[in-house]
Amino acid sequence: MQTGLAAPRRSVEPLAERAIAAPASRLTVTRSNMKTVSKPTTFETLPGGTFKLADDLVLTRVGYGAMQLAGPHVFGPPADHDGALAVLREVVRLGINHIDTSDYYGPYITNQLIKEALHPYPEQLRFVTKVGALRDAEGNWPKALAPEQLRQAVHDNLANLGLDALDVVNLRIGGLDAPEPGSIAEPFGVLAEMQQEGLIKHLGVSTVTAGQVAEAQSIAPVACVQNFYNIANRQDDSLIDSLAEQGIAYVPYFPLGGFRRCNPIRCPALPRV
Repeated sequence: MQTGLAAPRRSVEPLAERAIAAPASRLTVTRSNMKTVSKPTTFETLPGGTFKLADDLVLTRVGYGAMQLAGPHVFGPPADHDGALAVLREVVRLGINHIDTSDYYGPYITNQLIKEALHPYPEQLRFVTKVGALRDAEGNWPKALAPEQLRQAVHDNLANLGLDALDVVNLRIGGLDAPEPGSIAEPFGVLAEMQQEGLIKHLGVSTVTAGQVAEAQSIAPVACVQNFYNIANRQDDSLIDSLAEQGIAYVPYFPLGGFRRCNPIRCPALPRV
C-alpha cells in the first residue's frame, strides 16, 4: 500500500515539495525509492526528519509500506522471495525505522517475510499494523470486526512478526477508499482492552470519519489516523487541521492514487497546482 504525507492542504505548492517542508505535526509514511547509497543513512537525515507519536514512539516521517511484498493483488507469496527480503533489509539500511504492514497482506506472507528478513529486529525499528479485515480463498477483503476476529488478528500479527507487543494497531473500518457510517465503539473497545492487557502499545483508526475519530478518542487515546488522501482526493482537509491541532499523526495512504484508474499523477487536477 502506498502511504505518504499530509502537509498543509490549501497551499498550491506540489505535494512533493510540501512533504519535505512539512511541519512536525505531520507524519510521512511513504515507500522508499530504494536507491543505492554508499553508506547507511541515519533517520535524522531522511526527508522530513522524525515525528513523535508518543514518548516511546519516534518514527521516521519517511517510512516503508510493505503491502506489495506479497504476490499479485497482495495475495500469496512473492515471485522473488529473496528479492523481497533484500528490499526489507535495504529499508533498514537506509535508516528508515517505520514499517507499515498487516497480517492480511498475503495473508500472513508479508509479516512472515518481515520476520525472516529482519528478526531479531534493530532496537529502533517500529511496526504499525492494522486489523478489521481478512482475505478469503478468492482473495477478497471481507470485514472482520467481530471481537473474536479482532483478537485473533492481533495474536496472528504478534506470532507472524515474532513480537510480544505491537507498536501501533490501526482499526480499519471503512472500505478501500472511503469511510462508512456507524459506531466503532465495540471493535475499538476490543483493541483498547488488548492495549490494557499489554499486547498493543498504541491505537489508531483507518478509513474513518471525523465523528468516528472522536468516538474512538472517547474510549482510548488515538495515536494516528490512516485515511485515503491525495492531491485529487482531499475530503479530509478539515480533519487533518483538527488532528494537527491535537498533535495526532494523519497518515494518508495511496498518495499517488492507488488502484484508481484516474491516478493523480495523470489527473487533470495536477497541472493546475
